[in-house]
Amino acid sequence: MIDRDAVARWPQPAYTCRQASSYDRKSTSPDDPAGWFANGDNMESMNAPPVWVTRQGRSECVLLDVEGPGAVVRFWSGGAPPKGKVRFYLDGAEDPAIEAPLFDLLGGRSFVPRPLAIENSGAALNLYLPVPYATHCTVTYDEGRPPKAPPGRWYNIEYRAYPAGTAVQTFTMAEFERLKNAVERTARVLADPPAHAGGRAVSLEQTIDPGKEASVSLPAGPAAVRRIEARLGGVPEEQVGQALRSTVLRIAFDGAETVWCPVGDFFGCGPGVNPLSSWYRAVAADGTMSCRWVMPYAKSARVAVANRGAANVEVRLKAETGDWAWDDRSMHFHSTWRQQRLIPTRPFSDWNYVTVTGQGVYLGDTLALFNPAKHWWGEGDEKIRVDGEAFPSHFGTGSEDYYGYAWGHPAPFQGPFCNQPVAHPGNLGHTTNTRARSLDAIPFSKSLQFDIEVWHWADCKVDYAVATYWYAAPGATSNRKPEPEEAAAALRQMAGPVRIQGAVECETMKVIAQSEGLKASTQAGYPFAEGAWSRDAQLFVQAAKPGDFIELLVAENQAGPKKVTLHATKSYDYGILRFAVNGTPVAKPFDGYAPQPVLSGPVELGVFEPKDGRIAIRAEVIDASPASKGPRFYFGLDAVTLTAP
Repeated sequence: MIDRDAVARWPQPAYTCRQASSYDRKSTSPDDPAGWFANGDNMESMNAPPVWVTRQGRSECVLLDVEGPGAVVRFWSGGAPPKGKVRFYLDGAEDPAIEAPLFDLLGGRSFVPRPLAIENSGAALNLYLPVPYATHCTVTYDEGRPPKAPPGRWYNIEYRAYPAGTAVQTFTMAEFERLKNAVERTARVLADPPAHAGGRAVSLEQTIDPGKEASVSLPAGPAAVRRIEARLGGVPEEQVGQALRSTVLRIAFDGAETVWCPVGDFFGCGPGVNPLSSWYRAVAADGTMSCRWVMPYAKSARVAVANRGAANVEVRLKAETGDWAWDDRSMHFHSTWRQQRLIPTRPFSDWNYVTVTGQGVYLGDTLALFNPAKHWWGEGDEKIRVDGEAFPSHFGTGSEDYYGYAWGHPAPFQGPFCNQPVAHPGNLGHTTNTRARSLDAIPFSKSLQFDIEVWHWADCKVDYAVATYWYAAPGATSNRKPEPEEAAAALRQMAGPVRIQGAVECETMKVIAQSEGLKASTQAGYPFAEGAWSRDAQLFVQAAKPGDFIELLVAENQAGPKKVTLHATKSYDYGILRFAVNGTPVAKPFDGYAPQPVLSGPVELGVFEPKDGRIAIRAEVIDASPASKGPRFYFGLDAVTLTAP
C-alpha cells in the first residue's frame, strides 16, 4: 500500500480488480436508457431481492460472496447512520474473521486505525485495510429483517481476484495483532506522507510567454522521477485559477509523450489554489504543488511546461529522479486530460474519461466541474470495462460515492486516497474531486474504458474536465489527445442575479386582496435549464381550486397609458389563469402548464390607464390543463414591466 514503486510495475502475482455494489439492477444495457440510467442505487431500491442467510440464529444480508483467492481492498458505504454489524466470513469458516458495527469499522472507530478507516463528508465510511482470503469470502450486514433489504444503505466493495493456485494468507485477528505495529506505522505514513529524500534534482525557472513553452531534460536512464514540485507566479490573484488551467505540463518518457495535462488538474487542485493533502499529491496554501508518483524510464525523459493562456506566467518546477532497474514489468506513467463545456444534462448520458488500448494499471483521476444550478450534479455512476467486457465489472452508485463521500456534501475533506479540495454551498460553481488508487488499482491486459454518467437533478448545462492517471507498458495508446484550445478557454463563472430592465418584482408587490386561505410566498433560486427569474425569485401562489385569486399593486403615481407586460413561470402542476388590470379583464387566458418548469417569457397583457395613479393586476385560477399533475392549480409570477405604448 505504501510502496510507490510497486504500482509502477505490472503486478506480480497478477490480479483482476472487481467491484460489488448496490447499483440499480435495472441497469442492464445502454439500449434501454430508462434502465441504464436508473437511480435506485441503494439496497432498498436496487430492484433485486436481497440475499438473506441465517447464521448462528442471526439473519444477515449478503453484500459480497466470492471465491478466492483474493482480497477485499476497499469498502465504501453511505446512507443513514448504520445500526447493524458487518461480518467477514473467510474460507468457509462458521465464525466471522471480522465482526463489528459497520459505523465503527469503516469510520475508524474500531480496531482499524485512521486513515485506513476514515469518515469523509456526508458521513461516508471508507475502509482500506486489506482483508485477504485463500478460498472464499462472504461479507454480510445485519440491519433490518428479511425479506426487506437493510434500510438506507449504499455500498461499493472493491476486491482483488488472483489466479487459481495463488498462495494467499487468510486474514485472522491473531495475524492482525501480530502485525499491529506495521499496520499502525502504515496509517501514520498515510496520514503524513514523507517527501522523497535525496535523488538528483533538475530545475526549470522561467517566465513563459503566451503560446510558448519551456523544457528541461532529465538525467539519462534507467531512472525514475520520484517527485515533481511546481509553482506558478507573476499572475494577479484573480487570474490564478485560469493560469492553473491554461498552463500545461508535458512529459515524454523514452521518446513518447505520455503526460499532457493542465497543472492544476494534474496536481489535483483543479482551477484554483485549493489545498490538498493526499498520499500521492499535495497542494500548499501558497500554491506549491507536488506529486510523488514514481515515473520510470529506460533511457530518457523530458519535462516541458506550455503556456496556453493570454498572459505571461512565471514557472518554477523541480523534478527529482532516483535509481530504477528497468525490466519487462516496468511501465511508463501517463496522465491525460479531457474537457467538455456546456454538456446538456438531458437526456442522461455516459461521459468518457478515457479509453486505453494496451497493457497497464489504472491509478485514478481528478474531476473538476462547473455546476450552474442549485441542485445536485453527481448522481452519475462510474462504469469501468476491463479488457473488452460486455458489461462493466465496476458499476458504481453515484459520483460522490466513487470519490469517497456521500449525499453530495459540499464540505471539503482530505484523505490519503480521496479528496474534495473545493466545493461550495449548494454545490454551485466549481467543484474538484480526486481519487488515487493503491491496492484497488485496476490492471488491464488489453484495454480499459472508463465512463461516468452525467446525471444531474436539474435540466441544465455543466462543464466537466477530467485528468486521468495510469501506468502502461510501452506502446499503449489512448483516445485522449492534447486539447490546447480547451486548456486556453476561459473558466466559466457564476453569473450574478438576472434583472429584467425596469421590472417590478412580483414577490415584492403589496397584496391588495386574495382569496381566503390562499398561500403565497417567495420562491428563489430554481435551476432552470435556460435563464433565471428576475432577481432569482418569483411569487409562488399555491392555489387550491378554480376561483382562487391574488391581486397585486404593481405601481403608484403613474400617469398616462401603460403597456403592461408580465413575466411568469410555467410548470407541471400549474393552472390556467385569467388576468385583469385595474379591473379590466385580459381577453386571453394564460395556460401555466409545461412538462418541466420553464420561464414564460414576456406575456403582453395590453395597454391600460392608471386608476388614481395606480396599476394593479389580479390573477385568478379558472381551470387546469388536462396534463397538469398534482395540485394542478398553482401559479408563479416573476415580474411586471410598465412601458409607453
